[in-house]
Amino acid sequence: MSADVHQEVFIQEATELLQELEESLLELDDNREDMELVARVFRAMHTIKGSGAMFGFENIAALVHSIETSYDLVRNGKLGITKPMLDYSLKACDIIKEMLTDPAMKADSPLALEISAFFTETGGQAPAKKVHEPVSKEALLVRQNLTTFRITFKPSPEILLYGSNPELLVKEVAALGEASVSALTTHMPDLNSIEPEKCYTYWEIILTTDKSENDVRDVFIFVQDESEININIIDDFTGGGDNLKRIGEILLEKGDINNEDLTALMDERKLIGEVMVEKGLVSQDALDAALTEQQHVRQIREQKAAAENISSVRVPSEKLDFLVDLVGELVTVQARLSQIAVKENNQEMLKVAEEVERLVWELRDNTMSIRMLEIGSTFSKFKRLVRDLSAELGKEIELVTHGGETEIDKTVIEKLGDPLVHLIRNSIDHGIETPQERIAAGKEEKGHIILSANHSGDSVLIEISDDGKGIDKAAVLKKAKAKGLVSEGTELSDKDVFDLIFAPGFSTAEKVSSVSGRGVGMDVVRRNIEALRGTIDIASVQGKGTNITLKLPLTLAIIDGLLVVIDDQFFIIPLSIVNECIEFNEAAHRSSSGRRIIMVRNELIPYIHLRSFFNIQSEAPEIQQIVIIELDGRRVGFVVDSVVGDHQTVIKSLGKAFKDIECISGASVLGDGSVALIVDVQKIYTGIE
Repeated sequence: MSADVHQEVFIQEATELLQELEESLLELDDNREDMELVARVFRAMHTIKGSGAMFGFENIAALVHSIETSYDLVRNGKLGITKPMLDYSLKACDIIKEMLTDPAMKADSPLALEISAFFTETGGQAPAKKVHEPVSKEALLVRQNLTTFRITFKPSPEILLYGSNPELLVKEVAALGEASVSALTTHMPDLNSIEPEKCYTYWEIILTTDKSENDVRDVFIFVQDESEININIIDDFTGGGDNLKRIGEILLEKGDINNEDLTALMDERKLIGEVMVEKGLVSQDALDAALTEQQHVRQIREQKAAAENISSVRVPSEKLDFLVDLVGELVTVQARLSQIAVKENNQEMLKVAEEVERLVWELRDNTMSIRMLEIGSTFSKFKRLVRDLSAELGKEIELVTHGGETEIDKTVIEKLGDPLVHLIRNSIDHGIETPQERIAAGKEEKGHIILSANHSGDSVLIEISDDGKGIDKAAVLKKAKAKGLVSEGTELSDKDVFDLIFAPGFSTAEKVSSVSGRGVGMDVVRRNIEALRGTIDIASVQGKGTNITLKLPLTLAIIDGLLVVIDDQFFIIPLSIVNECIEFNEAAHRSSSGRRIIMVRNELIPYIHLRSFFNIQSEAPEIQQIVIIELDGRRVGFVVDSVVGDHQTVIKSLGKAFKDIECISGASVLGDGSVALIVDVQKIYTGIE
């Protein structure tokens, strides 16, 4: 693997680590006594520093060194967490991100020097001894380059008199990986000869780790001159799981028995270990230690094999996108195969087509599930935004998140960041009051923004709620009338008033600030959400707060659609918003007033002719179909010539030549090679309101 590839891998891993680090720092801000969070911060810093130096990012390693040292002092109880410490740590995250994109950026930039100076002043001297954090078995087993060592640690009998505790050294070795420890008392004298100040026990540690032999020896660096320390590799996982050493081989390798005695025992019918103990060739302690080693190696091999079978694989997103494109093509080919099978009325071909259809659907569902990511990774980024912006505005605001485990297509997540940032900034600036205003209004001093997500059918609902002052409808109407958006005397519902906020250039802010007031944003937010085939809805109670709901599709690649026909042209309407399809006769339903309204089960529903909308000139059939769809709680009908049925729709972009076509959001290739246009229902619906 080339150096550039190694650097790319480091950049990806460091980016993920920085996100986790930022989350941990923000959590630590709320609970500064949580030593597990401190340890998590230290581990992230330590990994970034070590890997950075290894892959040529010395600037990052130099910056992180003093920060790591300070957090090491914190976890050892020599320093306390302070707000400036967290502020500078978060600033360090920002500058490390810049260094990842610009490796030539020096560690002596003004901000980097300021950060380093702060942490050096808080206690930059390195701790006397490196402390290893325990590694979980799950995290260990999926790592590469594992080795199992047999470590025999025979401390000097006087080790306790020198002020060293051998038990702590054993525990530190065990923390390097997965360990099995045997305490051996073979050299223990009889009770009358024991001197309480001396150590007669020695230890045998079977350790599986990704650390080197030198890392293990470093643990004993202060006692190695007075102790007998033997470290041997007993398994490097290059063989299979069945080539385990037998008890006799282990004892022979350790020198607990000689080859002649072992050979003489081979004809015994008892278990060889029992015979050795009976004949006094080895002690029970030595046998137990050998059995522990054998069992340790067996378990680690089995667990590692199982862990490797379920371990994740890092794949570039471009390859995943290409796979989804191939699945889309396969869906189209499968539709063509089914169409030919039906046309030929060939039973064998029909069976094959049905089996292919089943497999394609499973492949589609599995491929789409690979693209799904938990939205919590996006939510966590906003904690930093709320923390920094509320401090800038002199407000106390807490961000609460729910439903972070909700999964949504990665493409949707990538395009959702900017709209959410704008909505949260608006809640902070326009929604939440200052502490003084909140106390005067009878509210608690700290404001709250709640960001939540949950599945709703084939969509995801994302809600941004705050307990601020809400939207002043009178102020919105006044501004709208001043801009000519609403004429005097017009009666508007709450929903219509709130929809005015999405008008281009609309803002109720009395002055322009660094946060808002320029009237740029909410119209862009709606446009971006609609580009994702989603909707945005606002509800607010003045003095109580505001709730904004985004409804987004789970995926943008393949959808279930309703295939309809107008003249000889095919159109697709997203199936998720279709309520029902009914027969329609224009003459029978024509209103005396000329309004296009149909009565469906005692409900008046407006409708629009898609034939007229798309300017298709041919004569409409006498009996047509009307497709009833529902958006934002309201129903509307689309009149078409006929309904073909549901269709697994692979969405294709229209290309640059057709990108400005109104009310068409894409296209799909049908089984016979013809093209069906995907109707942008939201735009048509908005146009007839």
